[in-house]
Amino acid sequence: MKIKIYNNDIPANLKIGSSIAIDTEAMGLNHSRDRLCLIQISNGDGTCYLIKINNVLKKPVNLIKLLKDKKILKIFHYARFDVGILNYTYGIKVKNIYCTKIASKLARTFTDKHGYKDLCKNLLNEHILKEEQTSDWGAEKLTLSQQKYAATDVLFLHKLRIKLNEILIRENRIKLAQECFNFMEYRVMLDLSGWSDLDIFKH
Repeated sequence: MKIKIYNNDIPANLKIGSSIAIDTEAMGLNHSRDRLCLIQISNGDGTCYLIKINNVLKKPVNLIKLLKDKKILKIFHYARFDVGILNYTYGIKVKNIYCTKIASKLARTFTDKHGYKDLCKNLLNEHILKEEQTSDWGAEKLTLSQQKYAATDVLFLHKLRIKLNEILIRENRIKLAQECFNFMEYRVMLDLSGWSDLDIFKH
């Protein structure tokens, strides 16, 4: 695994390809209260790019252009949070989404373990550590442990997508999964409009 760190944006000439894995780190889990601190991306080749957000008022023009590109597939784990905080912070609607957490819940109905750590272990035989998950991502300088943790969170998303799609196709649920991914934009709109805890489909 290679890690490259940038401040506030990616270079304009960074070559990504047709799909990217994306994750975010923030000061907490409340979009309107806790600021975005870090965005991690990878094109699946073993290199992870960490974009440290030192100033949320300074828009990462090159990264936003990439996120808004409908031709590029964006692979998340729990896209609902990441897409939400990107929308809240920069006012962008991320499209062409794949969420490994949703895919796992639709494909692997024999288990309730759908976390990133569990998927890496069960589908890829990769054992990852999560100790830095609740560390201070707003610190001026990230520790080496934080950098490795953040990079690892996007390192295996491309491979997980392949494995999960195999099951979704086998169980005839791939179209259902795609429709759920397409709905993510509206699920985030509900979250940011005050319906985060209410199931509007419930009687």
